[in-house]
Amino acid sequence: MEFYPVSIEKLIEEFAKLPGIGHKSAQRLALHVLNLPKEEVEEFAHALVKARGTIKYCSVCGNYTDSDPCAICGNPNRDKGTICVVEQPKDIIAMEKVREYNGAYHVLHGTISPMAGRGPEDIKLRELIKRINGDIKEIIVATNPNIEGEATAMYISKILKPLGVKVTRIAHGIPVGGDLDYADEVTLSKALEGRREI
Repeated sequence: MEFYPVSIEKLIEEFAKLPGIGHKSAQRLALHVLNLPKEEVEEFAHALVKARGTIKYCSVCGNYTDSDPCAICGNPNRDKGTICVVEQPKDIIAMEKVREYNGAYHVLHGTISPMAGRGPEDIKLRELIKRINGDIKEIIVATNPNIEGEATAMYISKILKPLGVKVTRIAHGIPVGGDLDYADEVTLSKALEGRREI
């Protein structure tokens, strides 16, 4: 049974396609948009169309950009001898917020997941291998600490070590401010593996 006119139902349906947005949230968003002034709705629609039309992937690292290369790859002050490998462009934003890393990046655009039918050829590994030259001192693998991320990290290590490049993995474990009694066994195991002298 339809409660809204077809155009509103269609708007709700489109919002519901967004990640993390269920039907109720989509309904709230659609009704909110309908209550905005017409100019704001047009600005919102224009921003969506413009972003979709102008944003592309950097030809060097695979990050989102509106110019090629992206601002990070084009920055001469970045350490080009270190490449941090991440799963998605959003992971670069997370790394940059820390303000501790000043190297280059490489976005895989996914992970190896045999269960989902994704192999090494389905992510940007060939492009990473092409970037390896005598100037690259270290590859930091910063994939997520889940089954797919770990499998991808192990595969990257296996294919890059014969090329003579140092491959490291970001540490995982107990977060700052976390309590041991709330940590699961895998997290505690990773924390023990990544321990360091103080």
